[in-house]
Order: sequence, then structure tokens, then C-alpha cells
Amino acid sequence: MGEQLPVVSLFSGAGGLDLAVERADAEPLVSGDPGGGLLRVSVATDYNEPALQTLKANFHDAATLTGDIRQVFTEQILDAAGLCAEEPVLLVGGPPCTPFSKSGFWLEQKRESRDPNASLLDEYVRIVRESRPEAFILENVQGLTYKTHKAQFERLLRGLGELGYNPQWKVLLAADYGVPQLRRRVFVVGRRDGEKFEFPEPTHSGWSERDRRIDATKIPHVTAAQAFADLPRLVPASLDEIVDGQYGELAAEIPPGQNYLWHTERYDGRNQFEWRSRYWTFLLRLDPNRPSTTLQAQPGPWVGPFHWENVLTSSGEERARRLRVNEMLRLMSFPDDFKISGTRSDVQRQLGNAVPLELGKAVVRALMDQLGYLDRRQAVRDVVFA
Repeated sequence: MGEQLPVVSLFSGAGGLDLAVERADAEPLVSGDPGGGLLRVSVATDYNEPALQTLKANFHDAATLTGDIRQVFTEQILDAAGLCAEEPVLLVGGPPCTPFSKSGFWLEQKRESRDPNASLLDEYVRIVRESRPEAFILENVQGLTYKTHKAQFERLLRGLGELGYNPQWKVLLAADYGVPQLRRRVFVVGRRDGEKFEFPEPTHSGWSERDRRIDATKIPHVTAAQAFADLPRLVPASLDEIVDGQYGELAAEIPPGQNYLWHTERYDGRNQFEWRSRYWTFLLRLDPNRPSTTLQAQPGPWVGPFHWENVLTSSGEERARRLRVNEMLRLMSFPDDFKISGTRSDVQRQLGNAVPLELGKAVVRALMDQLGYLDRRQAVRDVVFA
């Protein structure tokens, strides 16, 4: 297998970027392919213990470090990994996205970009400065690039640029890289040698809420139905899967791909809501013929996406149902055997905050290719098997 290249992971969460790192040289969209072991996560850090339990269950060789990154010295992180400054090939991580997420905009401090957790971006820059990795990858929600957070985003780019890393950024749509989910995330990538990073070209195409142009030369977007095709059908549904209560009947009547707007005067439902009076995800049902909308990390009881099929309650009433863990794993392009610690809500929170595997792989693979490591690995394999 050859020597594995060390990676430091910050704000690791459920390990979406970590998984992408360790499978970077695996074939795209080949289920269960772990890759050839080009990269290895040497240390993973997070403040959330359930998330670290998930990491320990799936990354047996990685050291883990629990704590608030603002109180953790870079030397502690490197020591846990058995590394010195300049030895990490990659530093990866996604600072918690809550300060920059649209879902928090009802709070004045977030509309005005005053969330104290936003300072975690500065901590990321600090650790890059003190550990001097060969390259870094930072991931976050698209909201980080909005005008509201312009000062923070520009400070981040300026700080990384002053270190000589020539940071490049781009918002990528997960579905364009084979993930069955219309999830947009910003990636910031930089190289210690100052060379410009080129983002990977999309492999898939399809229409989204912002782009109705389809590139016929690319593979069609993976649909939710395709993602779920070979999953077992469990009957009956468990109680925590059933969408019941105040809006239970209304949710069950909404067709696939529609949301609460079905029950306004403009559609054929019951005219229970005012037009555009709720968030888009309210009572949202999956469309089996399209990728899923973004999987929510902390949904309320009426926040979708819910499955497009109804289930029967014990009294024989039809109800919508929430997504199952194996379905959420598929929507994130995670392997079926990925283990996640905690309750169902813990699972959804961890997956909803994670980087979809195939999206992360595309970025990591492009970076390793441009750094020359994939060519070197292939050359070694050619010599070994010659």
C-alpha cells in the first residue's frame, strides 16, 4: 500500500471530509470502494463527544481530541497526530456553519453577522499558520459568501493569503458530483507553495432551483429513487418516523416534490396557508425523480424532506414518514455500513452537518492530483505490478 500521507482534521463532526480524505483515490461512485489508502486521518478534533464517538467507530487508526478549538493549542493537535509543523500533507475541516446558515436568520445577531462562533474561522487560520500543512481544505455553507458575512469571509481569505497559500474558493452543488442531493457548499482551498488550485469540473448535470440548463454531455443527476432503489422496505413504520399531529393529514395529502404551498389557494390542496408564509422545507416531500433537497441538520417536527410514500398508522390512517437512517446515508453518498452514534435526531444532526462523501472526494482528489501525489502513487503501483 505504501506510506500513507498524514492529514489533520478540525471540526470533524461525523467525518464527511475525513471519509473523503481516506477514500480520495477510490473510484467515483463505486459503492464500498475504500481506495488504496493514499491519505490517512492522523487526528480528528471536535467539541461534540457523540460526533467523536462516530469518528472512533469508523476511523480506527485516527487519534481523537475533544475540546473547544479556541482552547486547544496547535501543538496539542500535532502531538496527538505524532507530527511536527510542516509534516501534515493536508489540513481539512468545516467550522460550525450555524453563524452563516440561512436557517438562523430570524436571529438579529446572525442577520448582522454577530454570532460569537464566527470567530472559529480565525481559529482555522491560526492552526494553518502554526501547523503549515502542504495544503488545506475548508468547507462551509454557501451563506458564508453572502454580503451579510462579507467582512468575515474577506478576513478569512486575507488571513490565509498572508500565509502564502493563495486561497481559492467556489460554491459547489453536490448533485453535480454524483450526490443525490441538491446541497450547495463553499470550499476554500490553498497550497503552501502558492500555486493556484483548480476546482474539479462537474461530472453530472440536471436542473436545480437556480439553474434549468442541462449539460447533455454529463451524467444525469442521481435521483432519490435511484439512491433508495435496493434498500429494504420496512413495514410497519416506527412511531418516530410517522409525521402525525397538527399537520399530519395535510402532510399526507401533499404530492411528491411539493410542500405546504400545495395547501394554498394557488394549488389543489385545502387552502390552509398563506402564499410563501413558511420556509420552503415546511411539509416538503421528496420527489423520487429528482435529487433530494438539502438534508436538514436540526429539523422541527414539520420540516422535510419527508419520503414521497405514505405509511399507515396503527389505526389505518395515511401519514407521511420521515427519512430512515439508511436513506439519509444514501442521500449523503455515505457507505451503507457507516456507523453513527446516538439517537435518530443525533444521526440526522451529524449527517445534516456533514460533507457528502462524493463531493468531498472530488475536491480532495483534485487537490492530490494537482499536488502530484496521485501520479506518484500510480507510478509506484506500475513498478510493483510490472
